[in-house]
Amino acid sequence: MSDKAPILEIENLSISFFTRRGEIPAVMDFSCTVMPGEAMGLVGESGCGKSTVALGVMRDLGTNGRITGGAIRFKGQDLTTLDDGALRRLRGSEIAMIYQEPMASLNPAMTVGRQLMEVPMIHRAMPRAEARALARQMVADVRLPDPDRILDAYPHQLSGGQQQRIVIAMALMANPSLLILDEPTTALDVTVEAGIVDLVRDLGRRYGTSMLFISHNLGLIRETCDRLCVMYSGEAVETGNIADVFERMRHPYTQALFRAIPLPGADRTTRPLRAIPGNFPLPDARPPGCNFGPRCAYFQPGRCDAADIAMTDIAGDTRHRSRCLRVAEIDWSAPDTATEAHPRTPAGEVVLRMEDVRKYYTVAASALFGGGADKVVKANETLSFEARAGETLAIVGESGCGKSTFAKVLMGLETATSGRIMLFDENVQSTAIQHRRTDTVSALQMVFQNPFDTLNPSMTVGAQILRALEIFRVGATTAERRARMLELLDLVKLPRDFAGRMPRQLSGGQKQRVGIARAFAGDARVVVADEPVSALDVSVQAAVTDLLMEIQRRNATTLLFISHDLSIVRYLSDRVMVMYLGHVVEIGPTEQVFAPPYHPYTEALLSAVPIADTSVEKRRIVLEGDIPSAMDPPSGCPFQTRCRWKAQVPGGLCETDVPPMVTLSEGHSIKCHLAEDILRRMEPVFTQAAQ
Repeated sequence: MSDKAPILEIENLSISFFTRRGEIPAVMDFSCTVMPGEAMGLVGESGCGKSTVALGVMRDLGTNGRITGGAIRFKGQDLTTLDDGALRRLRGSEIAMIYQEPMASLNPAMTVGRQLMEVPMIHRAMPRAEARALARQMVADVRLPDPDRILDAYPHQLSGGQQQRIVIAMALMANPSLLILDEPTTALDVTVEAGIVDLVRDLGRRYGTSMLFISHNLGLIRETCDRLCVMYSGEAVETGNIADVFERMRHPYTQALFRAIPLPGADRTTRPLRAIPGNFPLPDARPPGCNFGPRCAYFQPGRCDAADIAMTDIAGDTRHRSRCLRVAEIDWSAPDTATEAHPRTPAGEVVLRMEDVRKYYTVAASALFGGGADKVVKANETLSFEARAGETLAIVGESGCGKSTFAKVLMGLETATSGRIMLFDENVQSTAIQHRRTDTVSALQMVFQNPFDTLNPSMTVGAQILRALEIFRVGATTAERRARMLELLDLVKLPRDFAGRMPRQLSGGQKQRVGIARAFAGDARVVVADEPVSALDVSVQAAVTDLLMEIQRRNATTLLFISHDLSIVRYLSDRVMVMYLGHVVEIGPTEQVFAPPYHPYTEALLSAVPIADTSVEKRRIVLEGDIPSAMDPPSGCPFQTRCRWKAQVPGGLCETDVPPMVTLSEGHSIKCHLAEDILRRMEPVFTQAAQ
């Protein structure tokens, strides 16, 4: 590859946005090279400039954005010098981009076929019939079933994973030389993400397309890219091939990123995650010298902040470079000793018990089908489990499996159709939240996924916590409640002067901390955390996770952690409950659920998890098809339409009978027809590679 000219060569690129406050530099002195057929990953925290670089390559920076220095050469031609007409001919035909949200790229009023056909008809003047044939072939290439039906469908008739596959097909219709992907799987389930990752990698090899892959997920970068570039505060701080950077990282920020993510060896008691200290600098308030200096454990005053630092070559590695003044002085193999180990808190008495809980919704047929009988949506089917004081029970599964419905029923936002929900020896199965006692509501609280939507934008942080204290009747006077509010800010490690701030003045991680403080205003004993860290950067995720664990240790809180991220689940949970189409298909201690024997669905979920560790080998098991509709579930085992083990069960039992819950060991049960000897012979999904 080295004897070929680069497809994309970015040299000393600087991009600024011009506002009323003046020039705000977003990208500075950024250089990156993508060779033919190569996949380059761009990683870093939100605000580091990854997407700005991509938009700079597309020359789509809006009215305020401007390239202020450097060059972007595509096939040797400097894109910064092209006029609008030349850029229009280039975009879509030679360079294509896939965005994070697929519906932002699809026209809801046009069929999928028409939108796909437009690309070759506009860029290659292809006749309509030929364009239709190419669109059909491309739909088949991105592994969508029944291409003719897909071509005639509208975007809203497809699932999120199918929509993203159509966007990928659209980007490849003109056979571009460079494909830019900006967080293309963030909004997708882990199983759909695995399929998209395999698809992108295979299509890249088949068509010889070079890729610039933007992501905050280091595991995803490892599985899709040949090389990566780590960005921090508008600069490239380290670049190299995947093996060099993952195994021999040579910048403190890269090292800090890896210490903040839950790799297979991480353990919340002996090897807890380590959040990056301090805050990300604002673009118009960067420190002198090294941008990462104020957050760096190796910072030396007078050296690291004396002058701008250039990228330097790393001896012994091909095209491996770092922007660190002390790269040759730091002992990069030294273990991290800055984290404090915490003993695991033993589980206490049972505080929550669900017994055969069902939640059905009746949908009037006329609303959807224009006649016939009413339809029943079976969102939850015979949920049975218990949770103890001080333990973390993780609930995992794809979208549509019933996790959020379970949370709504437990919180009283919905009432269960049948069964018993025993909360502190009180059956709340049919008691809506407005009819529950105040002490019951305060003892059972929820932390939501999106911190931006859970705070009132017109009230200060302190006022919102005080409001919760008033509702829960905490404190006899205003002074007592204010003192408790300040204690809650201390609890979530926010400065007390944040009480006077508005939500818009807070970062995403700070808003989530306020949400946690509000949840604990009434001394909550059970907290439902619904994807509480999925919208946060890896460093903020580590800090919020550590905060939840610390509060749990202090208050013996029961944490019900709903997530699709099995890496964080393995790190923090004591037990795991796997749900599929409303059923609990496996439940048990974390170490048993993450090791064979597995339920076939659990096995597929684990295989879909991207692992940012080159010493771990993983078996690939990509699920085919989407999760069935809860309005028309399959007969027999709910997972049988996607199960690769079904042929091992004789007599078609999987298609006729719902399997019983089988106990494999104490506390570990699965709902499966597979014989126990077959389950015991299952191979592990993860193995440690030979050194």
